[in-house]
This record gives sequence, C-alpha cells and structure tokens, in this order.
Amino acid sequence: MTLIRFKHREDYGDDYYVQILNFESHFPKPLKNHSILQVSFSWNDYPSSPYIQLSLGNNTLFSIIFWAYKFGFDLDVFGRTWNWKYLDDVDSASYVA
Repeated sequence: MTLIRFKHREDYGDDYYVQILNFESHFPKPLKNHSILQVSFSWNDYPSSPYIQLSLGNNTLFSIIFWAYKFGFDLDVFGRTWNWKYLDDVDSASYVA
C-alpha cells in the first residue's frame, strides 16, 4: 500500500495528480488497484465551456469532474487507480507529425 503518490505533467497546461492510500496489485480482488482518494487539478492553455459531472459506481464509489474556462478539477473517492505507467509512457513518447 502506498500512502501518497504525486505526479505533475505538462501538456498544453499543467496537470497535478495526487493519490492517497493506494491499494496495489498484491491486495485481494475487491481492493486491488483502488485508492481511497484521488484528486487532480488542471490549468490548461485553451479555455472550455463549463461543466460538472457527478457519478456513483462504475469502478468508483463517488466521482466529481468539474471544468470551467481553463481550470479543471477531478475527485474520486474509492475509485480505480489511474494508470501511472501510461502517464509516464505518454510523457516519454516521441510523436512524429
């Protein structure tokens, strides 16, 4: 179990990710790859129309996604963990145009 995990990405803005109490793959199936709390904050270069999305279920106990202009916020309570390996691979990948 990991107590706190933090990640920062820059891609058309800044994204900050925090996971608290992450249950990793060696735990039993109901807890496997879940976190007690996951939060992300984003500040993007391009504005967007405001929206809010609330969800219950679908691999999370409770989830909120909020977006207004250039600011974004995401909160997951006991949700499936974000794929950190994917985030690292995307950061290190080179794109050919």
